[in-house]
Amino acid sequence: MQSRLNSHPSAIIDRLHALKPPHETGKYDIMKRLVYFISDGTGITAETLGHSLLSQFTDVAFELSTLPYVDSLEKAQEAVEEINLRGAERQCLPIVFSSIVNPVIRNHLATAKAQTLDLFERFLPALALTLDQQPKQLVGQSHSIDNNPSYTQRIEAVHYALDNDDGQQLKDYENADLILVGVSRCGKTPTCLYLALHFGVRAANYPITEEDMHKSSLPSALQAHRHKLFGLTIDSERLASIRHERRANSNYASFEQCDYEVRFVESILKKSRVPYLNSTQLSIEEISAKILKNTGFNRHIA
Repeated sequence: MQSRLNSHPSAIIDRLHALKPPHETGKYDIMKRLVYFISDGTGITAETLGHSLLSQFTDVAFELSTLPYVDSLEKAQEAVEEINLRGAERQCLPIVFSSIVNPVIRNHLATAKAQTLDLFERFLPALALTLDQQPKQLVGQSHSIDNNPSYTQRIEAVHYALDNDDGQQLKDYENADLILVGVSRCGKTPTCLYLALHFGVRAANYPITEEDMHKSSLPSALQAHRHKLFGLTIDSERLASIRHERRANSNYASFEQCDYEVRFVESILKKSRVPYLNSTQLSIEEISAKILKNTGFNRHIA
């Protein structure tokens, strides 16, 4: 049977120890544990739950695969056969995270020789009891665009973030919810896009460059929007490393230049009483969560 699985490119993989399978050198290596994310929809819910749980087991290496749109008994049977075959080859019980709405398909999937953890089976009965109402068993509701105004809001926010990246549209700052300020390559752009895509926040970003360093105050383009500003800073060594990958052996990437820019930006942020945080050891998700908390935005996953 031809595999329909694709390795999931989540950042969580980079944080887990990637161990190679046994080889002929005689060195002891641990084979990766098979993990499946299976859903009758996009699979995003199963992946999110699964990654959160797996991240607690940092000494185990995982091989992650996703099966979305398993919405019939035929597809469920294919999944069961795939799981059983690969589990037998590895001689190790696979782990399955699933979010299957249809109980018939869910029960069939549970016949696989695997440790199966289904989100709906675990939580829907308790919710139904608490709400005194039976679930509708509708597939794909959490990621559907039907009757979902927040979807349009998020897409518009993404367009706004792209149009207002790196100070391109200064005149449109009136429509910004947030303006990130910092040196070049400190994480402003990916943070803006994450805030837009996940929370519908219209986030612009403005890079402080040498042209802005002739006076020790905020650039004039930002003065009228001080209440929307939030700063990002970064350790000088880390900044130099990031810039070196882009422009190796340039003044732009030198430690001295990076250190000067970081010190300058931090000084004007402090002087102007603009809140800021250091992004060096933080993921984009963590940066975004801290910004939402510190700015008081009404956080909700759109």
